Amino acid sequence: MSLREVQEEVDKWVSQLKSGYWSQFEIMTRLSEEVGELAREVNHKYGQKKKKTAQEGSDIEEEIGDIIFTLACLANKEKIDLDECFKKAMNKCYGRDKDRFEKK
Repeated sequence: MSLREVQEEVDKWVSQLKSGYWSQFEIMTRLSEEVGELAREVNHKYGQKKKKTAQEGSDIEEEIGDIIFTLACLANKEKIDLDECFKKAMNKCYGRDKDRFEKK
């Protein structure tokens, strides 16, 4: 699924809601929460703080999915094409940052 298709799927889902998209502030707040949940999962898996046996649920994959969904909401609200955003980010990697990191 392309990022454009992700945005279309998110828009299809949000379009069925009476409230529509949340405000940019609410989306950004949710994104911050989701990134925090991802950090917690990474800490549980790789860090010193392991999950308690009673703690069930989320994992890294789920949290990344939530972040992608939330970013698509923000992009749609702002009318930003995520495929274009990603291309620009990769152009920076291959252009500006091409000699920044040691290569294999």
